[in-house]
Amino acid sequence: MDPDTMRGDGGDIYWRRRMSVLVAVLVVVAVVAWACSSGGSGPERSSSAQSSPSAGASASAQATPSVDPLLAGLRTLALGTASPSPTTSAKATPSERPKRPGEPCEEKDLVLSLQGGKEQIYAGASRPTFLVTLVNTGSVMCKADVGPRAMEIRITSGADRIWSTADCVSGEGTDVQELQRGVPYVRSLEWDRRRSSSDCRSPSANALPGTYVAVARMGRMRTEKGVFHLR
Repeated sequence: MDPDTMRGDGGDIYWRRRMSVLVAVLVVVAVVAWACSSGGSGPERSSSAQSSPSAGASASAQATPSVDPLLAGLRTLALGTASPSPTTSAKATPSERPKRPGEPCEEKDLVLSLQGGKEQIYAGASRPTFLVTLVNTGSVMCKADVGPRAMEIRITSGADRIWSTADCVSGEGTDVQELQRGVPYVRSLEWDRRRSSSDCRSPSANALPGTYVAVARMGRMRTEKGVFHLR
């Protein structure tokens, strides 16, 4: 090119055109570089998002540092409050139904005891006496059958069954009582020193002198043995 054409206003126009072309080239290069970088990371980011939401969020945050801080905070909050997996969540334990007053008593809430006859000697015509108590330790009032069959007092001598309240009971032999919490039901009993049996037709005989054991029984509950002697 003729150097004279670069002088004056013509020279200014020439350099302006050169600068415009250079800027356009730089813009094209930047656009191509951006397209290549975003196109190459697209599949990886999609695959990462499918395998792990938290990893995809982390990769997206690193690849786009210019994300609005408000959006980044909302994304972090959403990931932090995500519902826990079934393996880490606490298992709900079914609670027991509250007991209602007047329902049948449970054995675990009852305390049965027997008093009297412990190492005592009954001579002549004196009769052994016993005191049976039943206490409800549950939270509410409950009902229990304290009849002679359900709450039995039995006297034995060795392996010999001597006497029982369950023998020769007239009627149904049931006696349902309301047991208030902590208020004992008390039954007193006197043994006439005669034998009994399930066969009420056989005559009862007097018990012989010797050592005897008295026990109160109710369901699976048993009281301590009360040992006494007849003379």
